[in-house]
Amino acid sequence: MNKQEFLSRLGQALSGLPQEELQERLAFFRESIEDRLEEGLTEEAAVEELGPVEEVAAQILAETPFPTLVREKIRSRGRMPVWEILLLVLGFPLWFPLLVTALVLLLSVFIVLWSLILCLWAVELSLIAGALGALVTGVLSLFRGEPSNALLMMGAGLLLAGLSVFLFFGCKAASKGAAALTGKTALWLKSLFLRKEK
Repeated sequence: MNKQEFLSRLGQALSGLPQEELQERLAFFRESIEDRLEEGLTEEAAVEELGPVEEVAAQILAETPFPTLVREKIRSRGRMPVWEILLLVLGFPLWFPLLVTALVLLLSVFIVLWSLILCLWAVELSLIAGALGALVTGVLSLFRGEPSNALLMMGAGLLLAGLSVFLFFGCKAASKGAAALTGKTALWLKSLFLRKEK
């Protein structure tokens, strides 16, 4: 893909951004490509170094504040026809509760998801605390002359410590997955505001 194709596709992907911000972004990438050309790269290689258009657009979208997208969407609509206003007002008792319900359901899903992640970390901390407590009790039992009790407690402490190590990796993976899902959902919501009416 050459420079013009890249910039054209990027402009289409970001068509919902405010015009001045869109021009700034395109100018930045135009300069980046030209800098690489001056370093001796071919146009195709320079464009390839920037990455796929979809990834570049997704990164720009992730960096753009949500209120900016909403303002631009409202501004780009211009003046609404009377019949659209009338439909919005008459349909308000129907569409507004549905919209609120959808948003509350989405929020509830993420609250439950993150609550489960917090519960996993709480179990992890309790395993660590139990392991430390059992090991300390085992050492104290050994000093008190109770070898069977000391052996039992130290064994339980080591078992809990081993379980906590395994659970740590599970907690870490679950947290990364939940964070990625939350980020993708936020990106999807932002992308709804980039679509222009045809």
